[in-house]
Amino acid sequence: MLARIFPDRFVPVLLATTLFASLLPVHGAAVPIAQALSTAAIVLLFFLNGVRLPRDEVLHGVRNWKLQGAAFAYCFGAMALLGLGAQAALAALLPAMLALGFLFLGILPSTVQSATAASSMAGGNVAASVVAAALLNLSGVIVAPLLFAALAGSAGAISGAAALRIVAILLLPFFAGQVAQRWLRPWVLAHRGLATLMDRSAIAIAVYVAFSAAVVGGIWDLLDMREIAIGGAAVAALLALSFGGAWLLGGVLRLARADRITLLFSGAQKSIAVGAPLAATLFPAATAGMVLVPILVYHMAQLILSAWLAPLLVRRAGV
Repeated sequence: MLARIFPDRFVPVLLATTLFASLLPVHGAAVPIAQALSTAAIVLLFFLNGVRLPRDEVLHGVRNWKLQGAAFAYCFGAMALLGLGAQAALAALLPAMLALGFLFLGILPSTVQSATAASSMAGGNVAASVVAAALLNLSGVIVAPLLFAALAGSAGAISGAAALRIVAILLLPFFAGQVAQRWLRPWVLAHRGLATLMDRSAIAIAVYVAFSAAVVGGIWDLLDMREIAIGGAAVAALLALSFGGAWLLGGVLRLARADRITLLFSGAQKSIAVGAPLAATLFPAATAGMVLVPILVYHMAQLILSAWLAPLLVRRAGV
């Protein structure tokens, strides 16, 4: 039963992390230590991403410009506009930073492992999924903060210190991983389980530290049941629009069914692996947790939805 409710094991991990942060948030003298640990985990996460993402496959996959261009435009164009629209619609109904979290969700790149896995299970173009994930994440580290700054106005202004943090904590480790790929990628591929554990541990640490600061700042005092219900309904609506829009776009472009499936998961999924570190870099500790709430809920929901959609697509194709 648990496997059906939570098809991806990372969903209960995220739920447990937010619950643990709510009950036992880090505070006082432990905060600087926790933030330093979170920063180190983020650096490791982006270094491993740099090692893992294959440059050769990216170069070969760029030839499918129609699919890759559609995935890029949908992920950073249509989804960013959906997030901007959600923020505007919710501005009068939710706390400002929570509403801003919907725009933040919209500008994030796609997932890597889960989008590729869902595409594989659904009969999609797996090679194109790997390439799409690589392209979106390679560009997303730079595009996402710039896009957020452009759309969020004064709320998204990136200070010089924040820009330096993005370079030092996200970009430099990522490109160092790309440089070290020649030597380390075989080891990472041979130890996928350990690398995945390290990835998810880093994400959980970043989420725990960010959400702890939000709890200490009174997030549960700021949100009542009405606002929680509105936020949940907004995430559900955004999820339906994003997945439905990606599938419709694939039909309008007359993509082959396998490519259409790849566009569905690569375009509509959003990455907490980039979202949590980026929020910790862009926002003060007291507000980062509030901004992360929409992407946390969306990420867990998309994993469940994708795990249900994949076998449905297979059955409809008669496979």
